[in-house]
Amino acid sequence: MNLLSRRPGLWVVALALVASAIGCGSAKSGPPVLNWYVPPDNGAYQKLADRCSRASGGAYRVKVSVLPTDASGQREQLVRRLAAKDSSIDVMALDPVFVPEFAEAKFLRPFTAAETGPLVDGMLRSAVESSTWRNRLVAAPFRANTQLLWYRKSIAAKAGLDPTRPVTWDQLIDAAEQTHRTVAVPAKRYEGITVWVNGLVAGAGGAIVEDVEKGIDLKATLTRGGAGKRAAEVMRRLGRSSAAPPNLATSIEDDTRVTFQSDLGGFMINWTYAHGAAAEAVGKGQLSQAILDDYGWARYPQTDAGTVSKPPFGGISLGVSAYGKHTAQAARAVQCAGTLENQITYLLESKETTAKAAAYDDPRVREALPMAELIKQSLDEAGPRPRTPYYNDVSASVQRKYHPPADVDPNTAPRDTDTLITGVLHDEVLL
Repeated sequence: MNLLSRRPGLWVVALALVASAIGCGSAKSGPPVLNWYVPPDNGAYQKLADRCSRASGGAYRVKVSVLPTDASGQREQLVRRLAAKDSSIDVMALDPVFVPEFAEAKFLRPFTAAETGPLVDGMLRSAVESSTWRNRLVAAPFRANTQLLWYRKSIAAKAGLDPTRPVTWDQLIDAAEQTHRTVAVPAKRYEGITVWVNGLVAGAGGAIVEDVEKGIDLKATLTRGGAGKRAAEVMRRLGRSSAAPPNLATSIEDDTRVTFQSDLGGFMINWTYAHGAAAEAVGKGQLSQAILDDYGWARYPQTDAGTVSKPPFGGISLGVSAYGKHTAQAARAVQCAGTLENQITYLLESKETTAKAAAYDDPRVREALPMAELIKQSLDEAGPRPRTPYYNDVSASVQRKYHPPADVDPNTAPRDTDTLITGVLHDEVLL
C-alpha cells in the first residue's frame, strides 16, 4: 500500500517536531541554514554544498544530512517526515520515480517560470521529463544515470560477438553459453527487477502502465502488444540457461560486478559507475589491471532484433520542500548545484553521471569516462520507468510476478501483473 495513504503515527509527529526545533535553533544567528537531504556518497555532496554556500555571498549556508542507502528507504524517511509537515527539510535528493508521488502529495514547492528556465537549460530531455509533473517543473534535474552492456572483450571475441553493433538479449545469452560464461543482471526481488522488466518491455515497444494522469484508474498494459510476454521470455530463458550466474535471483548491482570480474564473467548489465568502481579497485590492489583492460561497453541490449533499445533511466532530482522556511534561498541553492561547472566538478568528484548534456563534452569528463558519448546518447534516448504517484505499488506488483526469473511464465506473468496492479490501486488486494 502507498505510504501516503496512511496517517503518520504520533511518534512520527514527535520526531518531526524535534527535527524542526533543531533546524530552527541552528538558524538563529548568521545566514539561514538550508538542510539538504542526500543519499550516502563519497563526500562530493558536501563539497558541492560548501561551494554553493560560498557562492551565495552569505545569503545562505547549506548543511548536508544523509538519507538511507537504498531509494526505498530514502523515500520512506522523507514521506514520514513530510507527512508531518516537517519544516527542517529544505532540499531533498529524490529518485525520479518518486517525483510524481511527492508532487501530487503537495510535498514539493514547484519552481516558478523564472526559476525553471535556468534549471532546465542544457539538461538532457529525459532528465527534464522525469522532473516534471502536470506540466510544471517540480524538481530540478541533477544526476542522470543509465545502464550499459558491459562485456569482457576477450569473451566477446571468443564468441564472435561484435558489441559495437546492436546486440540482442538472445545473442548475449548465446554468446555466454558458447563460452561457458555468464550474463550478470541485478535481479533480486527489489527495484532492480523492475528496472530490468521495464527495459525489456520498453525495448519491445510497450509500457507497464499508461494513462497515469488518471491516478488509480491508470491502465496496466503488460498484456498489450506482447511486450510483457516478450520480457518474460527473455528473463525465463536467462534464468534457466547456463549463462545465469548462480546468484541471479538474489543479485544486486555490486553482486553483478563481482560475478563479471570473476572467472565466470562474460557480460553484465549495470549502471555507469561500474567502470569507475573497477578502476578504484585496481588502485587499491583489489583487482587485476588485466581485468580492467578487458572491460568493454556498449548500448543496452535490444529486446527484439531491429528494434532500438530503450536504456533504463535513473538519477537524482532536487526538490524544494513545500514546508521549508527558506524556499526562495533553497531554489537558488538548487540552481547553483545545476551550473555547468558545478555539474562537471561534482561528476569528477563523485563518479556519478550528470543531467547536463554539455558536461559530457568536457575534456576532463572524457578522460574520466571513456564511454561519455555512449552515456550521453543512452540518457537522451532512455526509457523511463512508469511516471505515476503510485509508482511504489506498481513496482512492487511487477517484482512479485516477474521474480524469480527462472520461474516467470510468459503466458501468465503479464496478465497476472496487470490484474495485481489494478487490484492494489483499488484496495482490492494487499501486497
